[in-house]
Amino acid sequence: MNKVFNRIESITGNVITVRAQDVQYNELAQINTRFGKSLAQVNKIDGDIVSLQVFAGGQGVSTGDEVRFLGREMRVSFSEDLLGRIFNGSGEPRDKGPVLTENMKPIGGPSVNPTNRILANRMMRTNIPMIDMFNTLVVSQKLPIFSISGEPYNQLLARIALQAEADVIVLGGMGLKYDDFLYFKEELSNGGALSKTVMFIHTASDPTVECMMIPDMALAVAEQFALQDKDVLVLLTDMTNFADAMKEIAITQEQVPSNRGYPGDLYSQLASRYEKAVDFANSGSVTVLAVTTMPGDDVTHPVPDNTGYITEGQYYLKGGRIEPFGSLSRLKQNVNSKTRKDHRALMDGMIRLYSSYKETLEKKNMGFSMNKWDEKLLKYGQLFEDKLMDLSVNLSLEASLDLGWQILAECFEKEETGIKSDLTDEFWPAK
Repeated sequence: MNKVFNRIESITGNVITVRAQDVQYNELAQINTRFGKSLAQVNKIDGDIVSLQVFAGGQGVSTGDEVRFLGREMRVSFSEDLLGRIFNGSGEPRDKGPVLTENMKPIGGPSVNPTNRILANRMMRTNIPMIDMFNTLVVSQKLPIFSISGEPYNQLLARIALQAEADVIVLGGMGLKYDDFLYFKEELSNGGALSKTVMFIHTASDPTVECMMIPDMALAVAEQFALQDKDVLVLLTDMTNFADAMKEIAITQEQVPSNRGYPGDLYSQLASRYEKAVDFANSGSVTVLAVTTMPGDDVTHPVPDNTGYITEGQYYLKGGRIEPFGSLSRLKQNVNSKTRKDHRALMDGMIRLYSSYKETLEKKNMGFSMNKWDEKLLKYGQLFEDKLMDLSVNLSLEASLDLGWQILAECFEKEETGIKSDLTDEFWPAK
C-alpha cells in the first residue's frame, strides 16, 4: 500500500524533508503539486526524518503538497523497443517517442555472481590501431578513458560506437553539453548505428539527481540484453560529472566530506558500476568504456585515482591521440596469442623503438648532433604517429599489423628491430 503524507517539513533547493515511517533508502515518491506530478527519491533517512531529492527540482513544490511513497526503487523498461531510442535520467523519452512502461526492471542491483562468469578471452575489435594492436579491448573488460577537458573523447566514443564489433551499444551521457548530445545523435544516425543503440542522456541543464541515474539505467539495460546472448558495449561519458553530482548531493545532505569534498564512499560507488562488466558463462557479455576527465590533467584527482584501482587499465587520451605509454590494457595478453602469431612481438618491438624515438627527439631538441641511428628513429617516430597513432586511421587489426611491418622496413634493417628472426623472415615486406 502506498504511504501518503500531506506535510513537507522543509524545502532546501532540490531536497525536501518529510516525517515518515517504513520507507527505504532509494525508494521513489510522487509529489503532487499544483503544477503537476514530480518524481523524487529517498536519499537520507534519520529516524522518522526522510530527505528526498526531487528529480525536476524543488521549484514549484510547497510545504502543503502531497507526498506519496511508491514502495519501490527506480526501474527501467526493457524490450527490443529500446533500440534506436533516447531517454533522460528519469527513463522518460527525449526523442518524442512513446513512453515504455512494460517489463520494468530494477536498476542499481548487485553485480553478477562470479560463478556465472567466465574469464575474459575474446577481442572486441574497434578498427582503431592504438586500441586493437597496442592495447586490445577485451570483451567484458572495464576500462576508463583518462582525458582532460578539450580532448576529443566524445568523438573517440562515437567512432568506437560505430566500429566496435558489438551487438548492442548503450550510451550513457552525464552532464553533456547539448551540442555533444546532438553530435552523438547525428553521428550514430548517419553511421547507421542508431538502430542498435540505446541512449540515456543527462545534459548539463537537467536535474542533478538524474545524472546519478544514468550509469545504473545504462548498465541495467545492458545486463538484460546480455542475458539474451548479445555482446553489449556500454559507453559512459563523463564519470567525473557523475562523481561531481554525488558530491553536490552529499553537500546538500550535510555529509562529512572526504578528499576534495567528495563523499567517503566514492570508491564503492564507482566500483559498483564498473563491476557490472561481465561475460556470462552461457549467454552474452557487458563491456564498459567510461570517459573520466582529469581536472588540470591531475591523475591523482580522487575520481581517476579511485578508478585506477577498480579497472583493468586505461586509455590515456592526450594531444588528440591515445598515448602508448600512459595507456594499458591488462587483459590484452588473454587475446594477443589468439590473433596473429606476430602480434605480441610486433607490438612490443614497435613500442620499444617508439620509446627510443622519444629519447632521441629530446636529444635533438636539446641541440645534440644526430647520428645515422638517431635519424632512423626520427623517421620511424614520425611515421608511427602519422600512420598508427592518428585517431582518424581506420584499419583492421591485420591491416594494422601489416602496416607496422611496412613502417619498420621503411626505417630499419631486420636485425635492428630486436624482433625474432623467424618472425622477420616470415613477415618482413619484400622490397
